Amino acid sequence: MADSVSTPVKLAERVERISVSATFAVVQEATRLRAQGVDLVDFGPGEPDFPTPDHIKQAAVRALEENFTKYTPAAGTAELRQAVCDCHARELGSRYQPAECIITVGGKHGLFCALSSLVERDQPVLIPAPYWVTFPEIVRYLGGRPVFVPTDEASGFRLTAAELERSWVEGTRVVIVNSPANPSGAVTNAEEFERILDLCRRRDALLLSDECYSHFVYDGAPFSIASLPETKSSVIICGSLSKTFAMTGWRVGYTLAPEPIVKAMTRLQSHSTSNPTSIAQKAAVAALRGPMDTVKEMLAEYTRRRDSVITGLNQIPHLRCTEPQGAFYAYPNVSEWMERKGVASTIDLAQRLLAEARVAVVPGQAFGTAHHFRLSYATSMERIQEGLRRLYTFFSA
Repeated sequence: MADSVSTPVKLAERVERISVSATFAVVQEATRLRAQGVDLVDFGPGEPDFPTPDHIKQAAVRALEENFTKYTPAAGTAELRQAVCDCHARELGSRYQPAECIITVGGKHGLFCALSSLVERDQPVLIPAPYWVTFPEIVRYLGGRPVFVPTDEASGFRLTAAELERSWVEGTRVVIVNSPANPSGAVTNAEEFERILDLCRRRDALLLSDECYSHFVYDGAPFSIASLPETKSSVIICGSLSKTFAMTGWRVGYTLAPEPIVKAMTRLQSHSTSNPTSIAQKAAVAALRGPMDTVKEMLAEYTRRRDSVITGLNQIPHLRCTEPQGAFYAYPNVSEWMERKGVASTIDLAQRLLAEARVAVVPGQAFGTAHHFRLSYATSMERIQEGLRRLYTFFSA
């Protein structure tokens, strides 16, 4: 017989400080509607619509056939850590050794472990806005204090050292920079990145660079602050195979950092996930040591889609959208439409778009701005055109 007396569940205060990912909430609702047979245009997920390349999948098959299914070292296999260092050196000009590398269960877990190893309670962490939703949530979970650095929409939301210095808070230990950026697509150029690093050094802070979209830059070559000489003591690089190699579900990320930080992260990982999946690590080696042709093909297709999306959005009444320089997101400003229609928030707007236009987007409140929404164009051109048609109809009404 079931116990008739229910005991109230009291959750830990640290987990009450964080909220459900807004992007996850959009994906969940979109999934529910699709299950009901709704014809939905889904601009929500930040996930490549391309398949994982065959040579990567075949490496996983071989790993299974060879029974590579046991625990690995907590920091990842020696083979994969070397492959990360070699690939980062080849593609982005750095000089890391395997002892300065840890393999994580996706890039997000790398960020979590790195920040967990560094951020003390009430310590400020500087985060440019708009920001990826998870940055401030990790900081809040750890008891730190997110400090948001505004960026200028007119310049494409590019972070500058001057903006960072104006927002500086005494006691800041970590500055997070995401370039190319989610959700804006902003790219911090090499000269500005160097000025940002110089500021961090003068203020005795670490620069954490999230390179998740490093290979999706539309003009110019990918850049890593770790390519500059004498930077390793002040820089943490968090990267991922998810976007570059269309491996989101494989959950393989990496962090390149000073050895004491890597050791601290390894201790934490050993008591949380034990190690990244053995099979996925073999696939990751094949990705990093194999041809980069599919990356170039994806970038070419994203460029085509970006041009179509930005042209289409800027033709919609009462919308304006800066052109992203990287990643695969558009971040249109809808302040004029919201004022005309008396819509209080982009959360309300996103709910209306889903209900009335059958278009899924992520509201700008999730990213720290009040008058934008994020549109992912990691979907087919056919769905992009249909989505733009629906958006035009909705905003013209």
